[in-house]
Amino acid sequence: MDVDHTAELQKIMESAGRLGVEMDEAESIRWLAAIAAEAGEDALEVDLESGTYGYRPTMLDFSPKDVVRFRRIGEIVEVKGDGAESALALSGSAAQSKIQTYPGDADYFQRLNIKADTREKACAIMAHLMREHVRSHRQGPTFQFLEAKFGTHQVDGTVRGAAVRKGSPVSWTLADVEAGVQVVERADAEPIELKWEEVALDPGWCKLDWVVTDPERGGLSNASNVIDVTWEAPDGDIVPLDGYLDAYFQEIYLEAASVPTFAKVAQFVSEDALDEYVTALEGEVRKYLTYDLNYGKAAKRMYNVFRLSGRHMDAAFVRELFDEPATTLYQVWSLIRTLDNATQGGSSIPIEQVQDQADALVMQIVQTLEGEAESELVAAMLRLRRTLEGQQSGEARSAEVAAAQALVVNLVNTFYRERLMLMPTIAEYIERIQADAASGDAH
Repeated sequence: MDVDHTAELQKIMESAGRLGVEMDEAESIRWLAAIAAEAGEDALEVDLESGTYGYRPTMLDFSPKDVVRFRRIGEIVEVKGDGAESALALSGSAAQSKIQTYPGDADYFQRLNIKADTREKACAIMAHLMREHVRSHRQGPTFQFLEAKFGTHQVDGTVRGAAVRKGSPVSWTLADVEAGVQVVERADAEPIELKWEEVALDPGWCKLDWVVTDPERGGLSNASNVIDVTWEAPDGDIVPLDGYLDAYFQEIYLEAASVPTFAKVAQFVSEDALDEYVTALEGEVRKYLTYDLNYGKAAKRMYNVFRLSGRHMDAAFVRELFDEPATTLYQVWSLIRTLDNATQGGSSIPIEQVQDQADALVMQIVQTLEGEAESELVAAMLRLRRTLEGQQSGEARSAEVAAAQALVVNLVNTFYRERLMLMPTIAEYIERIQADAASGDAH
């Protein structure tokens, strides 16, 4: 790295130090040099020791130390079956385990390529494989299925009393999946029956969610799998069934044996995929900096925007924030939601494990915070913990979850906003997005 960049990094480190953000100069220099060298490279990198692979710049942020655990959870979430090829990957914070010391959920991404004579047959195979996978992985000692996103609503209405909008994903409970049908009530028209096999013709966003427990680590987490389903026609052409083939810039694939499937599908990804991916990420940054305020989620997406668009100094700064002890609050926020999911009606997760998770969260908070913030959040967690006393497995949670989450989100917002605004170029970026949003609202 040249002298000018070193001097610039030193200024950033001095500013960060005044707010208590510790940056590892040697590590930052190594990362900046590596990311600059890899900029513009489309080639895959395969880690022969762990058997994982991914986009070369993305591999810089991945540590294979937990790969056995992720493969074990992957056995729960990965959809397999006759007529389909699969490549399962980690995404989100799990794919950045080298820098995100306190990750949230266990997020997966799967490429499911189906060979069939027609698109309709491919859709039928997809519907069958997904439904049978949910039914065979509904629950067990270490996991509980939560919901599926499959299909797209064609009209406004209500399902089980909750409003749904035309164009939004169709959500399926376990009971819905078992029945293969759900009903959309409409105010001024007859109800509509949505059948699992029929919505497969317009599958939209396909996603499966579980809550899982890890006996070795003694914790709970949400595990999700976003499935990008493609149809391989007899002539070898590959078509995404939802109309869009996802890019691969934030995925770590778990099995080197799936490289042929990945490579075959990836060659059909748009030449503009990187620009489109960055644009989509910026849309999420805008969302979390304005009407759905969450500076923690915004920071995670900003890191990838900066990393992939050449703003490497900004990325290096945000990268260091993820290793700050106070970022454990982001994990606390995710795990409170996991507690709620683990105690839904009919859950097979033992209540003792839920109680142990609540106790562990209290200890995390005590070790991380101090003063009034600690007192308020510990009190909220203890109220939540007391509601678990005498509760049976599968008994639904109450409003204490929302109260505890609201406190954590406020703390996370304060932590990330203070530190992000410390970097002038990032502060300018945030202020411009918020000003543009305010201007748009005014009009």
